[in-house]
Amino acid sequence: EPFARNRLCALSRPGFVLTTAVLPERLLDADVKLATSTPKADPAGDYAWQMFARAEAMHPGARAALEAKALQLTGGPDSPKPPAGRNAYAWLLEEGRADVFLSYCTNAVAARREVPGIGIVELPAGLAVGADYGLVVLDGARPAARRYADFLLGPEGRRLLVGFGFDFPAPASP
Repeated sequence: EPFARNRLCALSRPGFVLTTAVLPERLLDADVKLATSTPKADPAGDYAWQMFARAEAMHPGARAALEAKALQLTGGPDSPKPPAGRNAYAWLLEEGRADVFLSYCTNAVAARREVPGIGIVELPAGLAVGADYGLVVLDGARPAARRYADFLLGPEGRRLLVGFGFDFPAPASP
């Protein structure tokens, strides 16, 4: 059963105005530097490419345009390395290497902790992608495993997960 979800969000550099309502058009703007993680090397990059495919339904030609302009700045073997102790997304946005970075919402929360001016924008419903995480406690597991699962599924665990940028999948239909 899924217990947490990590969605793709749009992080924006300090001072760059971005909202959910205008996100698709802004990403397609030739003057906007769009960054992603590296597809096939990092799942966040794969999710960005899935979002580009969804954008095609809203704006014909969007997929090719977004794939062509996306700067693959994290997750790959040749990705720029941030200075020691710096969050890669915060550093890349603060340095102006990107105006908008598509990444997990959990990465967005961590980047904003380092650079409070970073914007975090949810993707419109038609573009939303992400990963659901499951939790299973095996028969015969140590009692500590059950206690840990109960903690994660309880109010304090959920509060902590939300604080790190996770949300929760909709309950499965019977």
